[in-house]
Amino acid sequence: MQDIAILFEDNHLLGIVKPVNIPTQADASGDEDLLNLLKKDLRQRYAKPGNVYLGLVHRLDRPVGGAMIFAKTSKAASRLSDAVRIRKLEKTYLAVVRGKPAHIEGRLKDTLLKDERTNTVSIVPTGTMGGKEAILDFKVVGYAAEQNLSLVRVKLLTGRSHQIRVQLSGIGCPLYGDQKYGAELNTPGEQLALWSVYVGFPHPVSKTPVDLISLPPRVFPWSLWDERICKQAAEDSVAGDNE
Repeated sequence: MQDIAILFEDNHLLGIVKPVNIPTQADASGDEDLLNLLKKDLRQRYAKPGNVYLGLVHRLDRPVGGAMIFAKTSKAASRLSDAVRIRKLEKTYLAVVRGKPAHIEGRLKDTLLKDERTNTVSIVPTGTMGGKEAILDFKVVGYAAEQNLSLVRVKLLTGRSHQIRVQLSGIGCPLYGDQKYGAELNTPGEQLALWSVYVGFPHPVSKTPVDLISLPPRVFPWSLWDERICKQAAEDSVAGDNE
């Protein structure tokens, strides 16, 4: 098992840093997935016989890394699912995008439609059959003029498939390395620059706040900005600055 950092663990929850380029759960690729890796680890660390329960509360796309929370009991999974539904589970990301958004900060509200056949998502007119409302708030926290790249903090208010990638591409700022929604500006082989920096929620049993923070790796393009900027973006999420 590859080294997976643990951010939080108790009898009910497991918070980890998802490595990039690993599927969250088993998919058509047949590659080893995060959910099964974590189950194997729990089985070994606690010498548990038989199957180990681990509930998937939210997902990250295969090329995306960062903070994730899993439930170790069905009760915790149910309560966290309720928290997601009523928007009590907060998720903040950092993204590096091509160009600079027209506004330093704002809210994007679109209707997204997923094509299951091609696993792609598109912005469609409101009212389109099968379309789902997608809302996020964004703020530009850094700009590298020489590379024409922006560092953007994103708070998800809904959790749609490929949401951040599609909505930022929709305003003319596709993510660095995104071959699916920004192929015309990106080069094959570039790592998608999207990182889950913060996941926060009330503990499903104790109700005390749980704040998971994970900073992106110090590699290009993240290394264009001082790590303190990334840390501040995550800490502002804990403080509720991006409400």
